[in-house]
Amino acid sequence: MRKKITVLVVDDSAVVRQVLTGLLGQDSDIIVLGAVADPLFAMERMKRQWPDVILLDIEMPRMNGIAFLKKIMKEHPTPVVICSSHTEKGAAITMQALSAGAVDIITKPQVSADSFLVQAASDLIRMVKAAARANIKNLKLIDTSPRSTSPKLTADAVLTAPHRKDSPATERIIAIGASTGGTQAIESILSVLPADAPGIVIVQHMPEKFTALFAQRLNGLCAVEVREAQNDDEVRPGRALIAPGGRHMLLKRRGAEYRVEIVAGPLVNRHCPSVDVLFRSVAKSAGKNATGIIMTGMGDDGARGLKEMRDTGAHTIAQDEASCVVYGMPKEAVIHGAVVKSLALADIPAEIIRYTR
Repeated sequence: MRKKITVLVVDDSAVVRQVLTGLLGQDSDIIVLGAVADPLFAMERMKRQWPDVILLDIEMPRMNGIAFLKKIMKEHPTPVVICSSHTEKGAAITMQALSAGAVDIITKPQVSADSFLVQAASDLIRMVKAAARANIKNLKLIDTSPRSTSPKLTADAVLTAPHRKDSPATERIIAIGASTGGTQAIESILSVLPADAPGIVIVQHMPEKFTALFAQRLNGLCAVEVREAQNDDEVRPGRALIAPGGRHMLLKRRGAEYRVEIVAGPLVNRHCPSVDVLFRSVAKSAGKNATGIIMTGMGDDGARGLKEMRDTGAHTIAQDEASCVVYGMPKEAVIHGAVVKSLALADIPAEIIRYTR
């Protein structure tokens, strides 16, 4: 018989505890061990039985969620999904939680419990099930402490040769897609790339507001410029553009330049932004000049798009199972015949530099 997933809900809102407990209790594979108001109550409850997954609020009385998360990851590493408020302050604190080892984010109800149930039920259940399978030890592979980098260069210093408007677009393009566990994995790649790395376009499954803060954090750690993409941004050497939460990002070619188009649209493979949308646009616009990289995450978003990239002559890479937090998206890409190489996370930056130069 399949083992059920045990979950502990930690949130100071009685309404949120009730909603999440009822929602998770509808799935026969999940058992809610309890719902408590703060981390001190949680520690008492976990003395009786340790959960497979913790669903954690951040701003709570007596002990905040970040301190509790760090304690858990140090003493008894456990998959933690952050239940965050959909505000600038909530998003900023949640980014700290992802750096401290949380595996994913879900936003709290904004209007009413009923609205939340309709919009987020399946997402929450999938997220908890993915977290239960997460390889938590791989979150420790990433050093998220502040580090010094080379001075950030201006665009003029990065671009070694002027663009010619009448020449074909031949710049190398790197396209990256990730989901659960991807924030730390993306950081580990971008933080070691040189300032003159090829232009990079990234889809990381995250809600709105979170992607801008994610980009800001990376921009302070990396030699390349990292920013949340805006419509018609140029993709050029020394720049990494991250798709904004709630919008799809496509690569477009304009003469000798690559630019991004940011568009509203339906969920694709349950996601907006979608890795498949990005990868298929890269296959069309950059072809063999592109490298596609699919990394840790649940589901199959990106597998078909990466196959289209490979079919057009692009170099395609999947993060290997041993280094993934969740080996879902890369596995599906391998099954689809989309992958030229499977590499450990630590080996991907060197492969980017080797192949693009």
